[in-house]
Amino acid sequence: MALRERPLAHLALFIVNFLYGVNYVVAKGLMPAIIGPSGFILLRVMGASLLFWILRANRPQRVATTDLGRLLICALFGVALNQLMFFHGLMRTSPINASIIMVATPILVLVMAGLLLKERTTWTRVGGVLLGAGGALTLIMLKSPDDGSGATALGDLFILVNAASYAVFLVLVKPLMRKYSAVTVMAWCFLLALPMVAPFGWSEFHAVNWSQLAVGHWMAMLFVVIMVTFVAYLLNTWALGMVSPTVVGTYIYMQPVLAALATWSFVHLGAERLGIPGNYQASLHLPQLFCAAAIFAGVHLVSRPERIR
Repeated sequence: MALRERPLAHLALFIVNFLYGVNYVVAKGLMPAIIGPSGFILLRVMGASLLFWILRANRPQRVATTDLGRLLICALFGVALNQLMFFHGLMRTSPINASIIMVATPILVLVMAGLLLKERTTWTRVGGVLLGAGGALTLIMLKSPDDGSGATALGDLFILVNAASYAVFLVLVKPLMRKYSAVTVMAWCFLLALPMVAPFGWSEFHAVNWSQLAVGHWMAMLFVVIMVTFVAYLLNTWALGMVSPTVVGTYIYMQPVLAALATWSFVHLGAERLGIPGNYQASLHLPQLFCAAAIFAGVHLVSRPERIR
């Protein structure tokens, strides 16, 4: 990998997790009053699949038959199971519980990458994962435990399945990125995931009163489909072709920080006046900034290239 590509990969991962952070704010304002979680996932998969195949038409790349099985598994764990479990889990548990469980994802990626890809695990990398986990957990614990939503064991289980499925996806898709472009891999993953999510989401998708949606609702949906799904998956997979799955997974620690920054920005930019749905309440204090510094330091340690001996 050229040296100039590594900073671009990290910039892509930062953008991806910033988009995911904004998604917590935007998508929450749409569910379930405007569209149900399964219907929202179907909308995301249909929209992103169409965009990926349009983009792929300009530079078609043939996929070997022997790789279709791995693509099918990646579609299951990286798109269908991952998205359905997260949206349904978030509806059945508290944001606090969901955030704490999501912290397990980079650790699961580190373990699976060592087992399946034989990726070398150094003490520096382990220290970075733990430092990032500590910063993320502390940031989460600083929030008020009274979040107004009842946490259930089923919701927590859904979030755990989501975290594990995303970890499996990051590890299993890595070999495909050595052979194909990110567009090709994502086009096939979303196409194969479409029949997986359609039975769960069709009724909720069909129940949406599309003609009565406000401009803000359309803007929010387009943002989730185009930016959070199409652009984020494309950049995430492209970056995965240049850095290890552990590095990609560790960027998840940034999401609580970026979500807080996104919410703060929405408050000061007046998103509600623009008609964008959501609940915008944000404050940034010194303890949160220290947690953010720990998370960024952890990401730096994990992503730092090893010295050649």
